[in-house]
Amino acid sequence: MSENKELLFEMKNIEKIFSHVHALDHVNFDVRKGEVHALLGENGAGKSTLIKILTGVYTKDGGQIYMDGKEIEINSREDAANAGIAVIFQELSLIPTLSVYQNILLGKEISKFGFISDSAEKKQIQDLIDHYGFPVKATDIVETLSVAQKQMVEILKALATDAKLIIMDEPTASLSSRESELLFKIINQLRDKGVSIIYISHRLEEVFNLSDRITILRDGKNAGVIEKEDIVPSEVVKMMIGKEVSESTASRTLKTSDAETVLEVKHLTHLGYYDDVSFEVKKGEVLVLTGLVGSGRTEVVRTIYGADPYDSGQILFEGKPIKPTISKSVTNGFGLIPEDRRTQGFSPLLSVTKNVALTSYDKIAKSGFVKASDEDKLGEKAVELTDLRPANPKVKVGDLSGGNQQKAVLGKWLTRDLKVILIDEPTVGIDIGAKDEIYNIIEGLASQGVAVLMVSSDIAEVLRVAHRILVMREGRVIKEFNDGVATQEDILLASSGYVENQEEA
Repeated sequence: MSENKELLFEMKNIEKIFSHVHALDHVNFDVRKGEVHALLGENGAGKSTLIKILTGVYTKDGGQIYMDGKEIEINSREDAANAGIAVIFQELSLIPTLSVYQNILLGKEISKFGFISDSAEKKQIQDLIDHYGFPVKATDIVETLSVAQKQMVEILKALATDAKLIIMDEPTASLSSRESELLFKIINQLRDKGVSIIYISHRLEEVFNLSDRITILRDGKNAGVIEKEDIVPSEVVKMMIGKEVSESTASRTLKTSDAETVLEVKHLTHLGYYDDVSFEVKKGEVLVLTGLVGSGRTEVVRTIYGADPYDSGQILFEGKPIKPTISKSVTNGFGLIPEDRRTQGFSPLLSVTKNVALTSYDKIAKSGFVKASDEDKLGEKAVELTDLRPANPKVKVGDLSGGNQQKAVLGKWLTRDLKVILIDEPTVGIDIGAKDEIYNIIEGLASQGVAVLMVSSDIAEVLRVAHRILVMREGRVIKEFNDGVATQEDILLASSGYVENQEEA
């Protein structure tokens, strides 16, 4: 059994403090030789902080780290690499126009008599590929490879440095199911050859299938360590959440509205992004799309707004088919709060007034001219409607806090005659107090009859604002919650592919 294997790596009583707050509070974590050890926890549980300490991005404020039984210090990326630790990030760091072997040996070229020896490099990397049985060639050009193959090149880069411990952070986020299966096969081969892997993923189904052990963090502390044979999905979820199912972790009473349908999508498909998606949003309803990153939620919303194309299906607004474009959407009374507000939601160097006016020049421009007084009225109205702080429409949006920046983005649309608002991850990077204010604005819009379609990965947020909940997975709607009460456990299990288990329970 895996528990008899020797320890490769150990972290003891690790502490990390940011502004007097314990991000990590005496956390213990160890990895055996030749095991896949998953690190689980909700957003903010401390996973990223622990990995950043392990890879030298952060220095620890307390505790000890051991490799092969010897205490080591990791204060830089070089320290981590020298200890045999490598990371495979979600964002790949390859040069597309170079070959596989050139990417792997970049900065570590083999030279003879002052010249790079191509033949020696090709042989070394092909031998490494053959040893692990990876389906790539040393001479393949990286830009011709699939995403999964590129990920394998990243793994080969780690193995070429004699890495003993490889950290994989959300490795299947950008992979198709077939590519994911190929990666799982590679992971099992690495384990069989004695390589240790720390596996981080929100996709619980693959975590349960791959892992020899699971360590769960919650609120910066250890919540538990589970051996493979002891994994019970519902119990793991409860450990992550930290409380039994109760009113504090449950939704409001969900219900299907009898109001008129404002927005409807039928069998909407964009190949490679989402497939056969159908739903409707009623007047005054908050419908939330949730699921894991990469499930297709954002792409569906962007298509409805006219920012992304689609291949087949139908979009109906007030019962009539439409072919959305951004300009038509704005004219029809649609608003979009994008996922990345900093690059897509506002112009940081412009004032609140100017940002709000950007979406309303069709209303206030007369004969090609705009009165400054009309812009000012819009800015003042946005400040009033959102309770913006400071209550000064002349302040630059880039100088506001995250919560007030989001209020400024909302303010652009609140000053218009809205019928549908599309909101993508409304409170990412926003403090708790401001979150509640954003929720109140969303609920206020719904109470005024606006149809709200929202995307959120924050389960507590979903349960806080939704009238109905659709769970998306791998581009499809796989579960709807529209009656009674849903819990964090229900949503998390469905998002992770445990719909069947859940329904049987």
